[in-house]
Amino acid sequence: QVQLVESGGGLVQPGGSLRLSCAASGSISSISAMAWYRQAPGKQRELVAAISIGGRTNYADSLRGRFTISRDNAKNTVYLQMNSLKPGDTAVYYCNAGPRPRLTLPGDYWGQGTQVTVSS
Repeated sequence: QVQLVESGGGLVQPGGSLRLSCAASGSISSISAMAWYRQAPGKQRELVAAISIGGRTNYADSLRGRFTISRDNAKNTVYLQMNSLKPGDTAVYYCNAGPRPRLTLPGDYWGQGTQVTVSS
């Protein structure tokens, strides 16, 4: 089993920045790719960004350039730096991990989610 715990969410003004963190614990050897997904009210959960152990990345086309995903393998932690935030970025952000290196489909493990609200 793998446990994922997100942190760093909160309320920010449009144009602001936020950095999310996700710490993994448990059967770390079963983790390959890690990712961030988000879900806004009334919408499907969507991929934000994914990253492999070696640093390969995949971003949602609309977010590439504003959001940056990174990871520290020694700390079993993945990060999401969010810049130039817009009200449309308001959603619950979920950490994801799995045993495959794929970057386009979610892995088996999910965090509880952290709320990000962008409003003035």
